[in-house]
Amino acid sequence: MIYRNATIVDGTGAAPHTADLRTEGDRIVKIGQGLEGDEALDCTGKILTPGFVDIHIHGCVGVDTCDGDPQALSKMAAHLATCGVTAFCPTTMTVSDEEICAAVRTVRAAVENPPAGAVVLGVNMEGPFINPAKKGAQKEEFVRNPSISTFRRYWAESDGTIKLVDIAPEQPGAHEFLRGARELCTVSIAHTEANYDQATWSFRHGVTHATHLFNAMPGLTHRAPGTVGAVFDSSRVTAELICDGFHIHPAALRIAFHQLGAGRICVISDSMRAAGMPDGVSELGGQTVFVKNGEARLADGTIAGSTTNLLKEVQNLVSWGVPIEQAVQAASLTPCREIHEDAQRGSLEPGKRADLLVLNAGTLTLQRTVIGGKAVL
Repeated sequence: MIYRNATIVDGTGAAPHTADLRTEGDRIVKIGQGLEGDEALDCTGKILTPGFVDIHIHGCVGVDTCDGDPQALSKMAAHLATCGVTAFCPTTMTVSDEEICAAVRTVRAAVENPPAGAVVLGVNMEGPFINPAKKGAQKEEFVRNPSISTFRRYWAESDGTIKLVDIAPEQPGAHEFLRGARELCTVSIAHTEANYDQATWSFRHGVTHATHLFNAMPGLTHRAPGTVGAVFDSSRVTAELICDGFHIHPAALRIAFHQLGAGRICVISDSMRAAGMPDGVSELGGQTVFVKNGEARLADGTIAGSTTNLLKEVQNLVSWGVPIEQAVQAASLTPCREIHEDAQRGSLEPGKRADLLVLNAGTLTLQRTVIGGKAVL
């Protein structure tokens, strides 16, 4: 297939440029001018981007990773493809040991036998090794101190498909946990009361990622820089951002992009089963959630995940002044790098998987989703 006369936003942060892109089978084979082929799509007035990769998503369209149900992951994969997401990491919550084990086994099976739609890359474990004082919408009764032996058991259940695990580094057991976990997957600071010094210590000992920056962690002030200040002051930590305008003010998002750059930002949805559904009563991690005007909260008002998706977030960022090449990079190549998938996907480059999106240049609405060279929308 030849995608002709497209504005290429390749995911690397490079400025947009006009070119043709050719795919063969499931791979991108060439990007250039005047490419020839039997089948072509005129992309004049269209933008070509890599498929977006959501490495932190609990659920959507009425289902959740912690359902431990293969049909739930199939439903997620199919829906995400309609939202421009071509690969994702189903994400667990702080739930019971049995539910976590069932969830990671189900994700492992989906990695081995992929459902139709967005590709399942592996597990993101948001719980249970967090600080109960910053639990957010996580259920306190299942919060545990960091335990490398427990994590290794989950790792075995997943057959090595856990891509990312969260930790509150101020909690007992964190040092031993970091020594072991950093050798297995990306380790993230999350749901934490860590001050600047504690967060910086964790960055020296294996933490390279920050889960939903600004949310469920100490913020930045001039006398107490907190976890957010430690991330800003580091050169080694990549931060997730929920870009729905509800979890983080648009100005704070622009500040984060100025400070970190798109190479250190992962746009994530952190979406729950209410995403893609009408407002009403829903559920997250065993707790009742109330959704009004797309905003999800527990009964006490605590924010409970999101109902957004990466396509909408990229549209938001561009409308708020973030250059499109930065917004796309943060939704594609950077998250792929964080879970060591960047050699295969995340940017439009010859040799990489033909996972790509065709967007309207004016509105950034989705015209076509291509996964492994095949149009699925």
